[in-house]
Amino acid sequence: MKKDGIETVAAIDVGSNSIRMVIAQIKGDCSVEILEELNKPTDIGRDTFSTGRIEVETIYEVSDILKGYSNLMNDYKIKTYHAVATSGIREAQNRQFVLEQIRIRTGILVDIISSAEERFYTYKVLKERLTDSNRIYDEGSLIIDIGSGGVEISVYQKGELKFTNNIKAGSLRLREMLSDLEKLTLDFPSILEEFIESKIYMFRPIIKKLELKNFIVLGGEIKFLAKDFIKKSDFKQMYSLIREMSSEKIKNKYRIPEERAELLLPSVILCNSFLNMTKADIINIPVVSLRHGLLADIVDQRFDTTRKMDFLNDIESVVWNIAKKYKIDEKHSAYVEDLALFIFDSTWRVHRMEEKDRLYIRVASILHDIGKYININNDDFYGYIIIKSENIMGFSKREMNLIANIVRYHGEDNPNHQHESYGELNYKDKITIAKLSAILKLAEGLDISHKQKIEKFEITTSGKEIIFKYKTPADTLLEEWSFSKGVSFFEEVMGYRPVMRRKG
Repeated sequence: MKKDGIETVAAIDVGSNSIRMVIAQIKGDCSVEILEELNKPTDIGRDTFSTGRIEVETIYEVSDILKGYSNLMNDYKIKTYHAVATSGIREAQNRQFVLEQIRIRTGILVDIISSAEERFYTYKVLKERLTDSNRIYDEGSLIIDIGSGGVEISVYQKGELKFTNNIKAGSLRLREMLSDLEKLTLDFPSILEEFIESKIYMFRPIIKKLELKNFIVLGGEIKFLAKDFIKKSDFKQMYSLIREMSSEKIKNKYRIPEERAELLLPSVILCNSFLNMTKADIINIPVVSLRHGLLADIVDQRFDTTRKMDFLNDIESVVWNIAKKYKIDEKHSAYVEDLALFIFDSTWRVHRMEEKDRLYIRVASILHDIGKYININNDDFYGYIIIKSENIMGFSKREMNLIANIVRYHGEDNPNHQHESYGELNYKDKITIAKLSAILKLAEGLDISHKQKIEKFEITTSGKEIIFKYKTPADTLLEEWSFSKGVSFFEEVMGYRPVMRRKG
């Protein structure tokens, strides 16, 4: 922050059908004042979802838009910004070339974020935009975020985030994928309904069983139908009308920009399909966007906000639900999590890692045994496979790969450059995996019996040794043996040798 407590920052969302920027001032009391908002249409999504590549003319167009944004940021003397790209660039085969041309022509560095990160940023501002949000989250709610490329699904129950998922069936993607079929039928809405059902049918029994009373829709074109909320009965009437209307009629009736009018049909079909899974009488339509979520995240990085802690709790809730799905020993995983975090915190001067690394080992500790669900004899490897396939809110693909590798090497195997998943990583990520897996090896070893025998721990450093002083009336011969198997690797990575010493 600057000396006067105020800093001007920017957030840029390079989306599939538009490029948006918001400029705002962050103040010392965590408040945010919006100064300017800009929105320019783009064909990124049309190119990617139809051909798999972004055309050269579109790259020129995107670069010109972002050059204008860059000039405006210079006028404001902005030093802090976060620019992200979603599915339109994320799924393009030539995405690296696109990002490099943007960097050279505009000076703007654009991060490609995963669907889980996109959801994480968007939800940052959701609660504060909902009326009576605590009641909504406690009663149970289904949230869908309709993007151009995909739909993000989240379920909250009793105030906790139960699960999240992503379906590649966004409004623009659906239009591009099924454009040929639209020319062959007079009942395109029915084709859309059937195709969408083929993508979401597996969620129907899960969500209906929860009897969720609240339904929240973000993104898409639903915002053109109503402000803040719409009654279920009114939406159903609109739905029936829109099914029979052309894009031209939709544009005129609802005063929607031409490029968005043809996306309203897939948006309302998606909305209707998920609404039918709930017991909601009202559709909540809060004004929430990715760019405002990015601003909120910049604030959270500056200050230890309540929102920041709430989202850490949401992440932990999702991780525990994944762990339970694979029938892990919950007491053991919780104990290993506590041990790993205690070791991490107590040996900071040895490893000098960051706050985000602490979150990685926390997640890895909870999930370290999930591979046993598939194969008890090769659980480390199968744990790695499972975690890599998961989509946990707030984590990029790179971060999920880090966590997966920490789990892979928490047992007998050590990081190996001949393993493709590890050997191709950059230096920093390899070191992160090595240090955190070394800590997890010790934590797992200290509860190898799954009996949580050790009651109290103290960790001190003496010379080149890290001394684990513990107190317990139980026989810990097995734990000492298992702990010793991780000693050499820890010493090799950290430069200090762990030693167990019983107190009293």
